[in-house]
Amino acid sequence: MKFVPFLFVLLLFVGCSVVQVNYDYSKRTDFSNYATYNYFLDMETGLTELDERRLLRVLDSTLQSKGLLLSEEPDILVNIISEEFPDVPQNTLGVGIGGASGNAGGGISMGIPVSSSSRLRRMIQFDLVDSQKNALFWQAISESGFKPKSTPLEREELLRKVVGKVFSKYPPE
Repeated sequence: MKFVPFLFVLLLFVGCSVVQVNYDYSKRTDFSNYATYNYFLDMETGLTELDERRLLRVLDSTLQSKGLLLSEEPDILVNIISEEFPDVPQNTLGVGIGGASGNAGGGISMGIPVSSSSRLRRMIQFDLVDSQKNALFWQAISESGFKPKSTPLEREELLRKVVGKVFSKYPPE
């Protein structure tokens, strides 16, 4: 029983750092046709300049580990879009009043947020576009917690987790 509070605190911290990813891709795509990549020239990621450089460095490393090469004449064009938004609190306390007599009844209920959330979340969308056809063929949208006051090392580690999770299922099987 001594470990229950410790386990609860551990789960709370682990739950905050979870990276969620949704994938979509064209089933007709032959992913073995793609060997090179580069980024859209007019890409506006929505990240700070420093975070953008961190993300591109991590992404380059990940894509190259998957056998793709950075090229001036790429098969794949990569576009990245991000957005930060406040975390919606999930915990509420329910208060209810009710009564009944005979066959009739009534009630009032409302949810009160347990904690005010000042935490932020960040969505990062990765689009892979066939440069010859100018057609989107693979997309991943990640969502994770984000701390604006984190250190550069913490920021890079979070971006590593995001890119690692996003590209863990690239190419799709």
